[in-house]
Amino acid sequence: MTYEVDPRVDAYIDALPGWQQEICQQVRELVHATDPEVVETIKRTVQPYFVLHGNICALLAAKDHVNVFLYDGAIVPDPEGIITGGHQNKTARMISIREGEPINTRALGAMFAQIIANNRAGGWRKLKQ
Repeated sequence: MTYEVDPRVDAYIDALPGWQQEICQQVRELVHATDPEVVETIKRTVQPYFVLHGNICALLAAKDHVNVFLYDGAIVPDPEGIITGGHQNKTARMISIREGEPINTRALGAMFAQIIANNRAGGWRKLKQ
C-alpha cells in the first residue's frame, strides 16, 4: 500500500525494538488501508497520531507493549473485546499489544472505519449528544 509518510513517524518507529516496530507498522498500514485520506503526524512532541477530520488513533510504545489509543469517545462498539483499557474514558480507549500477540486486524480495522465515519459526521462529541 502506498501512502504519504511523515518522516517524524518513521523516526519514532525506527527507534523502537524490532517487535515494537512490527506492531506499529502493522497498525500504521491498517489505518491507512482503512481510508486513503488518513494523515499521519506527530503530536505531544513525539507521539504518532493518525487523523482525518479529527483524531483516529495514536501510538505509544511502552516497556513491554505498544498502546494504540482510539479516539472514539467510547461510542464505537467492541464486539470482539479487543479494548484493554479506558473502558470508562469519555474521550479515548486503548488496546495494549504485547510481543508475540497477533493484532485482530479485522476488529481493529472495523473500529478505525467507524471512528473515521464518526469524524466525518462531526466527531464523537457531536454524535454523543
